[in-house]
Formats: sequence, structure tokens, C-alpha cells
Amino acid sequence: MIAAAGVLAAGGASLALAANGNAATVAHATRAAAPKASGAGLADPHKKEIAMELVSSAENSSLDWKAQYKYIEDIGDGRGYTAGIIGFCSGTGDMLELVQHYTDMEPGNGLAKYLPALERVNGTDSHSGLGSAFVSAWKTAAKDTVFQQAQNDERDSVYFNPAVNQAKSDGLGTLGQFIYYDAIVMHGPGDDPVSFGGIRKTAMKKAKTPAQGGNETTYLNAFLDARKAAMKTEDAHDDTSRVDTEQRVFLNAGNLSLDPPLKWKTYGDSYQILTLP
Repeated sequence: MIAAAGVLAAGGASLALAANGNAATVAHATRAAAPKASGAGLADPHKKEIAMELVSSAENSSLDWKAQYKYIEDIGDGRGYTAGIIGFCSGTGDMLELVQHYTDMEPGNGLAKYLPALERVNGTDSHSGLGSAFVSAWKTAAKDTVFQQAQNDERDSVYFNPAVNQAKSDGLGTLGQFIYYDAIVMHGPGDDPVSFGGIRKTAMKKAKTPAQGGNETTYLNAFLDARKAAMKTEDAHDDTSRVDTEQRVFLNAGNLSLDPPLKWKTYGDSYQILTLP
């Protein structure tokens, strides 16, 4: 969910940071199970599509998240290349994991030969063994529906499913599930103070989750407050409009089900979703 080259919104430096937060690497031994459809929420495919478009409005300056499979660029944030629909980064481990997953699905693909180089540059911003040839190979691979599915798989197992499952465990409805998802996309799934887990812990010191008997709106406001504080620790995240003029707008309106019509702004740009996709 990263902007196509040259399409950075006013705070768009956050784009590449979206997937990985401050973690040096992202390692995932097991894939998170998809949230069950019971209880709806973002398990509803229409609401999931809304979530993808909402995140894309901030990450891509566009609601067309599916146009980003081919995106790849080094935006100078210290994480190497940023690419694909969720901002997989060569320096943080999730790009390596994605290409390995793609290779498991389709051995001999055009990116498989870069696995050793991706292993070497993991944890750095180096392009060693990658460069323009890798960039071209990525863009070519993005036309392959198998690679597109691999990106979807990684997005879901690393970011979407863990966020939604945690939100459901905390007793949150559709809006809360989206708020968790957007946070894990930007800050990463870690437990340090500025990663998703740390933000959640900070919020829980201020308010109880609904599962603990707390008020849902009160808790979500505490979570958004904690997230804003985390965002302001990095220059790339210090424009907090995706919280202030998007998520907080829905929350203040009492739209806990994230039902259209939805109207919001991110980085000064206006968007709307008038009906279910």
C-alpha cells in the first residue's frame, strides 16, 4: 500500500515505513489464521475492501490499492527498497519472506535468484546484489497473478489477520479492527513502544478494552492518542492526519461499524466511499 513513484502525499514520507515500523527485521515463523467470518467486521469481504482503500488513501494517495503490486522504490528511509501493496522492505525482512513465499508457490520465478542477495542486505539499506536488474524483475513479476497472490498472502498473514484477530479478542468492532490494521501496517507488529504491540499496551494503561469491560469509544480514543505519540517520534510519521482527519472522524461520528458513506481526508486530500464496494 505504498504510493507509486512520484505520488507522495504531504506526509508521504511515511509510505515506506508503513509496513515495518522501527524493527530491524520482521520474522514470522507461522502464518496468522484468517479471522472467522462470524461477527463480520473486517472478515466481511466488502468491509475488508474498504479497509484496503482507506489505508491506500494514506499510503498511495489513491483508493486503487491493486495498482501497487508493481511499485518499488528506495525512498531514502534507511530500509532499502520499499515495494508492493504493503510496503515490503528489503532491509526489514518482509520482502525476503515474500520472495521466499513466491518461490515456494512458483519455483524458478524471476525473483528467486535474488534470494541470497535479499538475505545479505536484510537489516541494512544496501542495494548490493539487487539494483536496477532487481527493480525490473520486480515490475515484471508483478504482472504474474501468482506473485500478486503471494503479496496478498503476506499482507494477510503478517499484518491484516493478526490485527483483526487481536481487535476481536479485545472486543472491538469493524472500526476498531481497521484502526488496529492501519497501525500495524505503519508501525509493524513488534512490541517496542512505537510498534503496534507497544501502542496497544500504552492505550490499555489509559483505558480498558471492551473485552475488559471498558467503553469501546473511550478505548479507541486512547489507542489513537497512543498512536499519535508514536508517530511523532519519527519525522516520517509526524503528519498525523490519517488519525486526525480520517479515523478520528469516523470515531467521533459514532460509526463503529465503518459503514458507508465515508468521507475523510489524508494529508490534505479528500476521499469518499459512498457505498459498499
